[in-house]
Amino acid sequence: MIGILTYLSAFMLYILVGWIVWRDISERSFSLRAKANENAVVASDRVQMAMLVPLLLHAVTLYQSTLAGAGLNLGVGNAVSLIIWLTALIYWFSGFFSRYQGLQTLLAPIAIAAAIAVVLPLIFPSLKPLENTELPAFKAHLIVAMSAYSFLTIAALHAILMTVAEYQLHHPAARSLLTNLPPLLAMEKLLFRIIWIGFVLLTLTLLSGVVFSKEVFGQSVTFSHKTLFGFISWGIFAALLVGRQFYGWRGRIAIRWTLTGFTMLLLAYIGSKFVLEIILSR
Repeated sequence: MIGILTYLSAFMLYILVGWIVWRDISERSFSLRAKANENAVVASDRVQMAMLVPLLLHAVTLYQSTLAGAGLNLGVGNAVSLIIWLTALIYWFSGFFSRYQGLQTLLAPIAIAAAIAVVLPLIFPSLKPLENTELPAFKAHLIVAMSAYSFLTIAALHAILMTVAEYQLHHPAARSLLTNLPPLLAMEKLLFRIIWIGFVLLTLTLLSGVVFSKEVFGQSVTFSHKTLFGFISWGIFAALLVGRQFYGWRGRIAIRWTLTGFTMLLLAYIGSKFVLEIILSR
């Protein structure tokens, strides 16, 4: 019973944080800019503190669902919940150092996504614990992989926010709540910083996966949909960074490549686990 209450408490508090963020956005968008800027820091601090409680409760649920019992339970529900929790945690922590108050807008969809993710282990429980979780290579692979997914999730959300900012730039008369966003060039610069971090972690994920395969199966790489889409995603992000460096790719091109690479990454891990554990198991 205590476990269920923890899940529900985290769910409701995430929803509350999302509502607070959207309310603050709405109030600032229909008030004078000077007054909005004056109150932005106070609102941001309030959201940062409010987000801490559901993050902690979410961590407790992850511990209960993934580490309680024998072995490591990392089915599709736990995997998605862990990735979204790390995404929310990274974004929440970066909020203490961000110079762009408008980027706090992303906390609303992240909080709603976390609210959904926190209850997924109840809906899609793990079928069986993972094998060979005691191996150091697997532990390193898991930590790096979850971090890579989280950073590239933030990159995808940031790319979507850039799409909104670009639309507002070309349609200034369009009415929108998202009127306090940073300049598009600043958002683009930040996007590539996030992608670089995610790309390095994704590279380490693929390399550590090779090491893990050698230790367990005695061969470098086992061909599967997960492996295929993982390398395709890596290739897309690599091409994007090369295009940015040598050809000056930016704007819509950068957004499209970012979202395409993230989609391939979803198919690599979450998609394959969903098919194996949810569809084929029925």
